[in-house]
Amino acid sequence: MKVGLIQQTCTADVEANKQKLARNIADVARQGAELVVLQELHNSLYFCQVESVDNFDLAEPIPGPSTDFYSQLAREHAIVLVTSLFERRAAGLYHNTAVVFERDGSIAGKYRKMHIPDDPAYYEKFYFTPGDLGFRPIETSVGRLGVQVCWDQWYPEGARLMALAGADLLIYPTAIGYAAEDTPEEQERQREAWTLVQRGHAVANGLPVIAVNRVGHEPDPSGQTSGIQFWGSSFIAGPQGELIYRASNEKEANAVIDIDLLRSEQVRRWWPFLRDRRIETFGDLTRRYLD
Repeated sequence: MKVGLIQQTCTADVEANKQKLARNIADVARQGAELVVLQELHNSLYFCQVESVDNFDLAEPIPGPSTDFYSQLAREHAIVLVTSLFERRAAGLYHNTAVVFERDGSIAGKYRKMHIPDDPAYYEKFYFTPGDLGFRPIETSVGRLGVQVCWDQWYPEGARLMALAGADLLIYPTAIGYAAEDTPEEQERQREAWTLVQRGHAVANGLPVIAVNRVGHEPDPSGQTSGIQFWGSSFIAGPQGELIYRASNEKEANAVIDIDLLRSEQVRRWWPFLRDRRIETFGDLTRRYLD
């Protein structure tokens, strides 16, 4: 299967961001992409650097204007499209939601981000209610997509539950970057840890992993920090954790990469981790901490 990744910079102009995405989606579709994955909250700047009630104006219902827009693109290019939207479920109730479109433009399913961070410049708990749809793959014409969002990518439990529910791929739209005050060495450790933990999900579950990150600098509207330098580095790893593709950490990228979904079957025959799991001993995983 040919997978298209779009790693791009964003501006404060939502319509300009969407039109840029439309051009990039057309580009990877022309290159033969069957599945196209976008980065986290791609319609706008990463607004979670500050806590402002005005930013709730960016949220939309699902279905809504943005789903209409991306539905048309999926239908026009006959692709399965993974998007990431700020969902207005009700007044005062919002989610960070991935929406997947089928080739005919219909909504194949959605996933609401489960793990919500609250760190300097990543004040997501102010905006997003934790997801309530569970870790369930989304059925599409290109396979069962185990879609999660950004902070979810640090948790092996979510990846495992997607695999146990029959996912063929693990997919993570992402917005993560460097803090300016960190040393270059610390910045590199963080970027490599981010890559490594997801490659571990690929190995542990015998599945390809697709991670698509933002790139470029976005200033802090409050002026309290130097903003975020998103580190790009979008990648695809195979079912043994092998890096099939990795984008620049500084530049935009449209890439179309071949992945072999049948390889997962062979890897799981060699390494039958699901067979050998001692599930009767795992009950304590539902506890916060073992005192």
